[in-house]
Amino acid sequence: MTANETISPELKETLQTQPIRIAGPPRSTLDPPRHRHSSCDARDAYGKQVPRRCQYMVLASGPDDLAAVELASGAMVRLRTPDGPDSPEPPGSTAETKRADQSAVKPFDLIEAEVAFDPERDDLAQPEAITLAGHPERIGAARKRWARRRIRSLIAPAERHLLGFAGSAAPYWEFRGMRPSLALVAPTIGPLLFRRRADDSMWVRFGWSRSDNWLPVEDPRAIECLWAAGRDRLTGKELAAALGFRPRYLLVALSPPRDGHCYKTVLALLPRP
Repeated sequence: MTANETISPELKETLQTQPIRIAGPPRSTLDPPRHRHSSCDARDAYGKQVPRRCQYMVLASGPDDLAAVELASGAMVRLRTPDGPDSPEPPGSTAETKRADQSAVKPFDLIEAEVAFDPERDDLAQPEAITLAGHPERIGAARKRWARRRIRSLIAPAERHLLGFAGSAAPYWEFRGMRPSLALVAPTIGPLLFRRRADDSMWVRFGWSRSDNWLPVEDPRAIECLWAAGRDRLTGKELAAALGFRPRYLLVALSPPRDGHCYKTVLALLPRP
């Protein structure tokens, strides 16, 4: 008896009409290693990481880094210079060659920077962090229509908790690199910018995802406008007049650890591009 005689006619017909699929190795062994920011992760023939220049659209200048959008991937990132955001300018720099630092760039400016050989990828509280090899350079400003499309694609969806956890802070050891540390929020109510007299701190109150949110502000321009107005609170037309624009978005970020906790803060009140 041959092997074909042991196969039923129905199975034999199926084998003749359908291609046979040969199982290969698991997909994870075939795919190249993926990195959080693969568009700016270049390697040479030996697999060693080499620096690569990337372009970004600035969203806000925070006290610790620059919040920006990587143009190649469209993802939000946190750009860190190796010597910190408050480092002095190099000797001999002029107005034409001044590097883009915390005070030189504005929202929706375009910058170019070189990613460091050993970028920071181990900050579990801020997985979007990227270390730069030097200071970024301003190369222009984003076109309004193009910037609007980018912004719309980044707006955070309505969820139960902003940045993935309840409350305004969480212990640093609770983070596992699975939560974002940046969120672009389109508030449904507000925002209301106000000063808390107990400690003269600045806060923003806004409605989002059926919740009432109160967060401290780290936007220098908003803080300066409130002090200049000589009032304890600004909202609506008064806030728009003080800022020079109607705030349409809030960039919410997670702060670095402070006394063992990371806090939700408002890095910037942003207009419609």
